[in-house]
Amino acid sequence: MGNNKLEEILKQGMYGSPEIRPEERKLFLSTLAERVYLCLTNSQVRHRGMYPEMEKIMKEKNHAHLYINGALNYKAYSNYIQAANKLSLAFTIVNDGQDTPIGLVLADERAVNLESQMFIKDDLYEDDMDN
Repeated sequence: MGNNKLEEILKQGMYGSPEIRPEERKLFLSTLAERVYLCLTNSQVRHRGMYPEMEKIMKEKNHAHLYINGALNYKAYSNYIQAANKLSLAFTIVNDGQDTPIGLVLADERAVNLESQMFIKDDLYEDDMDN
């Protein structure tokens, strides 16, 4: 075994495996963009009611996972949790202390490659993404 390989194994033992695309995971609440069906910004989640587009995809993709920004007030996302429970959809409230404009992510465990369609680009989206 070469010295470089040995050093790599020792570093992984001390510091853990290197994380793949950490900036992307920070933005998309611990998942990768290639896995995202749809995501909503913080303002879109705070908006009264549920986005019908998210509700529709939650029903269609009942094997997906819902990631929720834990920095938001529970009242803002409680309707999405209720819908996820009703549909037996797994969800995770992400409290990693990372600052992100994303409030909710519906994603698969594998790549779905829908990056061009992952946002609902309304005024609330523009407000969050411009800041």
